[in-house]
Amino acid sequence: MKIIVSAGGTGGHIYPALAIIKKFQEKEKNLEVLYIGTHDRMEKDIVPNMGIKYEAIEIYGFSKTQILRDFKNIFLINKAIKKCKSIMMDFKPDVVIGVGGYVTYPVIRAAHKLGIKTFIHEQNSIAGKSNITLAKYVDLVGVSFKNSKDYFKTARKVVYTGNPCGENALSVPKISKTTLGFKASDKLIIIVAGSLGSSAFNEKFKAFLQIVGDEAYKILYVTGKAYYDDFVKNSTFPKNVKVVPYFDNLAGLMKDAYLLISRAGASTISEILALKIPSILIPSPYVANNHQYYNALDLVNMKVAELIEEKNLTTDLIQVSINELVNNSEKYDELKSNLEKLNTKESSTIIYEKIKEML
Repeated sequence: MKIIVSAGGTGGHIYPALAIIKKFQEKEKNLEVLYIGTHDRMEKDIVPNMGIKYEAIEIYGFSKTQILRDFKNIFLINKAIKKCKSIMMDFKPDVVIGVGGYVTYPVIRAAHKLGIKTFIHEQNSIAGKSNITLAKYVDLVGVSFKNSKDYFKTARKVVYTGNPCGENALSVPKISKTTLGFKASDKLIIIVAGSLGSSAFNEKFKAFLQIVGDEAYKILYVTGKAYYDDFVKNSTFPKNVKVVPYFDNLAGLMKDAYLLISRAGASTISEILALKIPSILIPSPYVANNHQYYNALDLVNMKVAELIEEKNLTTDLIQVSINELVNNSEKYDELKSNLEKLNTKESSTIIYEKIKEML
């Protein structure tokens, strides 16, 4: 079997794509994979390093301010579609899979023009522009949130699959908090603003960390590599706080944590649901269509998470919100119980099976 996979720009698109590839590799003995991504974003390094054949195309997202680049981009899209058609005629894939990001547009359009079966996956509660535009050209759409189906009324078929990153999180080995110097009995709270970190997020939490004192919980704070030096410079934190720039395999540590405080990216949401960890979500207000807010709101409506908007975030509110969950076992247990009731779908398995049915 031969598949072409395309996703780009952020880990929120790339890691679900890699999870889908991994499932196909498990199920198909003679699988050949080709990944089409951008020439200048993070997938160009991540994917080839995993031993997956990679083809790069030059394309950019449209901007409201860079009008000249947008005109150039129209030319680049047509050029990219022609290149993708050439790649596909040579590779002869059974299916082309798009997992988000503007790079997928020329890839899926080329496949459609050649009559190749296509599948796209949407990770966020509010669908991305590329996926919405592509819906009428594809054979099958998979969504991570049930309410996202409303964005794909022009699609032939839409299925609820969940997010493949959740299944990945289940498969990683557990990391004990004792490896960080905490006790097995400690209530560990992980605070993180995504894989890259956030200066605004860090600024809000720094004052809180310095006054948190000897509370009934421990904190691991992940700053993001780019912000660590400035964050710890001339700063002293209490003994119950450990600050690190980055933590590899955070999902493994989440399995031994009491509470997660984080942004509300699609991959994070999927891990929260899969690992059944109560959370306080602080959506990034700097993303397209404010989609993280709606990701978080979906969990709040299911009564499995708390939500604080960044504009309302203060030291006092952080402390009160944490204490309510640490000291109020009834409230915490309700979140935990509601998480346990959720049926965690094996997303990449469902995607694999639905694509096989389609073929």
